[in-house]
Amino acid sequence: MSKVLSGGCFCGHVTYTVTGGLAFAQSCHCSRCRKAFSAQASAMAFLDPSQFAWTSGSENLSSYVNKEGLGLQFCSTCGSTLVAVRNGAVFGVTLGTVNGDPGITLSRHIWVGSKAPWETLPEGVPCFEEGPPPQG
Repeated sequence: MSKVLSGGCFCGHVTYTVTGGLAFAQSCHCSRCRKAFSAQASAMAFLDPSQFAWTSGSENLSSYVNKEGLGLQFCSTCGSTLVAVRNGAVFGVTLGTVNGDPGITLSRHIWVGSKAPWETLPEGVPCFEEGPPPQG
């Protein structure tokens, strides 16, 4: 049986659960993620949308979605970025919002060609100058 993960925002108004685990995790270093996450990069783990559920506070969510249907949802009270959405469905959670051990580590760093000049990348994790390589 898969471990059930839980998570939530800084102020505790919004919480979620994930059943079935996380597929993989990556860190994006593009300028857009630095602004969206108020950090040197994002740290996101991907999941099957059918295994994600809001457990409290979904009415307190705000969203930013671009014209391609990709976006982020965050707590309207504290501003914590919680999840990534595609066409209205949650497909990833921010690792910083997971309670305890998410059972996964970062498997790659993407868009390192535009990383912040003050950031030092870790050794031993694949890095890609731009987006991830094509699947296949």
